[in-house]
Amino acid sequence: MATWNASSPAASPCSSRRRTKAPARRPSSESPPPRKMKSMAEIMAKSVPVVEQEEEEDEDSYSNVTCEKCGSGEGDDELLLCDKCDRGFHMKCLRPIVVRVPIGTWLCVDCSDQRPVRRLSQKKILHFFRIEKHTHQTDKLELSQETRKRRRSCSLTVKKRRRKLLPLVPSEDPDQRLAQMGTLASALTALGIKYSDGLNYVPGMAPRSANQSKLEKGGMQVLCKEDLETLEQCQSMYRRGECPPLVVVFDPLEGYTVEADGPIKDLTFIAEYTGDVDYLKNREKDDCDSIMTLLLSEDPSKTLVICPDKFGNISRFINGINNHNPVAKKKQNCKCVRYSINGECRVLLVATRDISKGERLYYDYNGYEHEYPTHHFL
Repeated sequence: MATWNASSPAASPCSSRRRTKAPARRPSSESPPPRKMKSMAEIMAKSVPVVEQEEEEDEDSYSNVTCEKCGSGEGDDELLLCDKCDRGFHMKCLRPIVVRVPIGTWLCVDCSDQRPVRRLSQKKILHFFRIEKHTHQTDKLELSQETRKRRRSCSLTVKKRRRKLLPLVPSEDPDQRLAQMGTLASALTALGIKYSDGLNYVPGMAPRSANQSKLEKGGMQVLCKEDLETLEQCQSMYRRGECPPLVVVFDPLEGYTVEADGPIKDLTFIAEYTGDVDYLKNREKDDCDSIMTLLLSEDPSKTLVICPDKFGNISRFINGINNHNPVAKKKQNCKCVRYSINGECRVLLVATRDISKGERLYYDYNGYEHEYPTHHFL
């Protein structure tokens, strides 16, 4: 193909237009007058505020949003908008119910995958819970000690018996225990929570020195020596992978919940409520729905709470009852009790009656302050 140079007159294509040479400018000895620049205040005064315009557009675009569940657009203060699909949902229409307005990004159930992750292997489960290896000799030694305790108690004189804390009884089948721990590991992993079997004190939050049971308003009951031994025994069993017969299941209405995988007797120790310890004043606007009171002080600035949003255990998934519904109150089968242990506050979850296999665990979220909104609970 032939090429042509546009700068060459001989090679330029034919055109009906004739080029005319522009007349040369006459030199001028006078410089042009300087241009008057407008001040920033004058420019801003005539400009249209973009923020107000965007707000008006947002109000117009969301004025007709209705709840996807009930179809009503009433109750704007309780209507949540998904940050991904822009659909609206009333807090009380969601399952599980959203008690507080979330802070930051919020996604509906369809846009957020809240289902448990895939089943974990045995090696990953053991590593997740940091289970210690033990020998059969240790088991026989502890069994003989328990037998001696039972024999000793039978030989004592009959008198008014105090209701003692009972140690947990794990499932006998090791594979069943592994499957139970796997459900908890899957639920914690799905929520991005690491397992913790105790209270965590993180820099920037409340220090351990702030957790003093003597600061409790009205005093705090002290865990007796015998129950303390039972607690230590259960904690040792937890570290060996011998947990209570419980599984974490996902319910479309209640979310994650805990179900008994075997019989549990009344007054059996279930778990200690664990997580990060922080001052209540730092968590007043927190949208975590599992915050537990640890220390209720006369001075509000010294009140402590447990926050299981980054670290936690199975106690985080035990649901609460509806305090305003007599039928729902009958579902309660365990309770949380705050004890003074070695001068520090601790929260223990204990069974309040015999629990059958397949029964779900519930307790009263308003055991102390009666401030948690439970009127929308199932």
